[in-house]
Amino acid sequence: MGGRGGSGGTSNGGASGTGGAPPVLWDWVGVVGTGQSLAVGGHGNAPAMPLGATTQRFRNLKLSLGNASVPPFDPANNMLSMVPLVETIRPIATGYPSPYPRNIYGEKFHPAMADELSTLVMAAQGHDFVTAHTVVGEAGQAIAILQKGATDTGSTGRAYAASLFEVAAIARLAKAQGKTYGVGAIVLTHGESDAGSSTFEADMVKLWQSYNQDLRGLTGQTTAAPIPMLLSQQHSAPTNAGSGAPATLAQWRIGLDHPGDIICTGPKYQYAYVNDSTHLTNPDYERLGEKYGEVMYRRVVLGEDWQPLQPTTVERSGRIITVHFHVPASPMAWDTTLPMPHQTAFTEWAQGRGFEVRSGTTRIAITSVAIAGDSVQITCATDLPASGLVVGYAITADGTLRPNGTAHWGQLHDTDAFVGSLTRAAQANYAVSFEMPVP
Repeated sequence: MGGRGGSGGTSNGGASGTGGAPPVLWDWVGVVGTGQSLAVGGHGNAPAMPLGATTQRFRNLKLSLGNASVPPFDPANNMLSMVPLVETIRPIATGYPSPYPRNIYGEKFHPAMADELSTLVMAAQGHDFVTAHTVVGEAGQAIAILQKGATDTGSTGRAYAASLFEVAAIARLAKAQGKTYGVGAIVLTHGESDAGSSTFEADMVKLWQSYNQDLRGLTGQTTAAPIPMLLSQQHSAPTNAGSGAPATLAQWRIGLDHPGDIICTGPKYQYAYVNDSTHLTNPDYERLGEKYGEVMYRRVVLGEDWQPLQPTTVERSGRIITVHFHVPASPMAWDTTLPMPHQTAFTEWAQGRGFEVRSGTTRIAITSVAIAGDSVQITCATDLPASGLVVGYAITADGTLRPNGTAHWGQLHDTDAFVGSLTRAAQANYAVSFEMPVP
């Protein structure tokens, strides 16, 4: 099928920047999902939860291995077939670590993501939209284990090779059915294992580049635009008091450094987590999938240069710091159902609703924060130093965890009217975690 245009959907999007024409899409639009445990439905040691998405509401697909023994990775194996995308993607793993195809630990975001894409396209454009999902992540593994050329140890290191295997197999099966197939997006859900990494942005770019070099040849897709990568920030690690995660900042900055090609869909601190404060509840895996679906619809189907709720510039006047935001759906608002952070530690920021101000290692007390249009004004309790001033948001851990949540969070969001098609839950865009120097 040809490239799809049109407009519609449930929010005003957030299109800005360079943008670009939508890539050509296909009868089956591939989604390659990789990452660590949140990419494969990990639940830590939580008791089993009821699975959602056990029926396919549309015509979305996954590869069935049938009775094939994998590896070896043989995309021509006649036991392979396309089947409806439902949970569980494959049988649940019983050991750890456990690589593809025994890499599934619970409900994933992929069925909800697929349902959302079908819902949005059908509502706005009146035709079906079929996605074919590949799920190859490995729980608990650093990004080096997901990269091209990783060593298959028998217990880790198969994610990249499995991606190529599945995409080649789906391309063969699509052709046999007279269908066109190409990969529309790569989804990376990762970061906890690399939380302290100073090279995480470069590592993510390397993975994206490798996929763009290898996947296109397997499908025969010839569009000039690269296959975009969608990713979301992690907020679970580290947890010790005063700590922050360079990888979380990298997950925001990568979207600024590679606009339109690598898209930060936003944070995950707003979701409900199980007791380990690392893994999502099943309904919140579904919410994550719906947000990925909304962003893929905006970026891939409509061709918009979607951006999250993120800072653009910062300025000061006296004791007031003003942070200006790109807001996908104005106005901004505070989520008062989430507790305010920094109530028991780093209480200089107790009134900041997630905002932080410091100069070097010195914390500067915040008196109040207020939304003013597409900006937030932070009033500090003391005069500000002439240089070395930094403003941040949802970065510093108190050493305690939000109940059913993460170590890092804030309360700022927009008023996107988007409601997930599976969960029927409202899905505003929450502000990314960030740090910026104040000139």
